[in-house]
Amino acid sequence: MKWKKLGQVFRMEEIHPLLKTHASNPLPVCLHGNIYRVFFSGRDDNNKSSVGFVDIDIITLKVVNLCNKPVLEYGAENSYFSHGISIGNMYSQKEIQYILFMGWNIRNNEHWRGDVGRIELVGKNTMILNSQMPYLTVDQEDKVSLSYPWVMFHNGVYKMWYGSTLSWTSENGEMIHVIKYATSTDGENWTKHGIAIPYEIGIAQAFSKPCVIIDNNNYHMWYSYRSGTGETYRIGYAQSRDGVNWNRKHNEVGITVSENGWDNEMICYPYVFDHEGKRYMLYNGNSYGKTGFGLAVLENE
Repeated sequence: MKWKKLGQVFRMEEIHPLLKTHASNPLPVCLHGNIYRVFFSGRDDNNKSSVGFVDIDIITLKVVNLCNKPVLEYGAENSYFSHGISIGNMYSQKEIQYILFMGWNIRNNEHWRGDVGRIELVGKNTMILNSQMPYLTVDQEDKVSLSYPWVMFHNGVYKMWYGSTLSWTSENGEMIHVIKYATSTDGENWTKHGIAIPYEIGIAQAFSKPCVIIDNNNYHMWYSYRSGTGETYRIGYAQSRDGVNWNRKHNEVGITVSENGWDNEMICYPYVFDHEGKRYMLYNGNSYGKTGFGLAVLENE
């Protein structure tokens, strides 16, 4: 596997007081032809994130439209998303388009915590919060904090891969944050199946934002991960035959940081999608996408 970087296709500049920096967690939705609306999480001066969008022709790599305000803002001080909205992927359930997100909150100057919320996407430019309560929150399986989910419907079952914190720290000082797996027959009630991607202290122990594609019943997952040795995020890759048991294959991911420029220190938050027979990856670079996002295409092997 080898990805060819097409460059930084969106450079973030101040759009609105709530969208001053960052275009993190890019999520593409096809509008028509080669034009994709890419939703992203932008930040204000307090690093609280709201959702904006930009429309891009992924063939010419030209920006054709840009929002002038957030389509969804972070919540009130007592809400589970008081400190930000970090979006996952979009999926359909009974003809409703849903986007799950990680809601950030910080209480009493303690460590941040994440819960999962749900957004309804109406048309291609209106986001409605599904509930003021979290869609998924901590429980006996996930006792600490939750993060970015990826949901898809396959073979009559809703399947979810999501982030879960086991510990804020380990022997090397890095948190242990893993990707777990859950299933549902109705998209509302979930059965959790535990850790999906095996973690390894000092090798890969802090995972984030899974992205899954199924080809001929082979599962492929891309995600961000940190080793715990002080290295910033890199993009990782894993394979599975059943979506339950995965093998990490980071040496096969085919993309890493550049020698210089906007993604020379970090690459993270991949979103892989197919268009006109080609496979593309949207991803963020340095500082968690502070200056925007890039696009890569999978080269023929």
